[in-house]
Amino acid sequence: MMVLDTNVVSELRRVGDGRADPNLVAWLTDKDAGQFYLSVISVMELEIGILRVSRKDDVKGALLRRWMEERVRPAFAGRVLAINEAIAIRCAHLHVPDPRSERDALIAATALEHGMSVVTRNVKDFIPTGVALINPWETRSAQDE
Repeated sequence: MMVLDTNVVSELRRVGDGRADPNLVAWLTDKDAGQFYLSVISVMELEIGILRVSRKDDVKGALLRRWMEERVRPAFAGRVLAINEAIAIRCAHLHVPDPRSERDALIAATALEHGMSVVTRNVKDFIPTGVALINPWETRSAQDE
């Protein structure tokens, strides 16, 4: 099972118009969607992005809102992982001795607590957490299979 980072979900929006990264698309082709989860942090990040776009462009904001409500939320219904006490404590340990991004640390702590990998393009910020990582933007490898 895998936790998708926000950048993966955002890239998935581009699949329909053929603009998605071909390595990501190839990696996804043989995967069961039921093995993918989101952290509530990614839900928050997507919502922040939609709200920011909506402030500048009503039309684009409405398109993103529809994508979120009609595609993302139904696709991950029952597979959004909350932050609980154990995750909060694990996250705190990821900040000592070196503080890191709160959001990435919470996503990493969530994956670690649930024994999952994180799928992301942003591996450099996750490597120090020790969470198992998959970067489908890179050429497919045996570890991704």
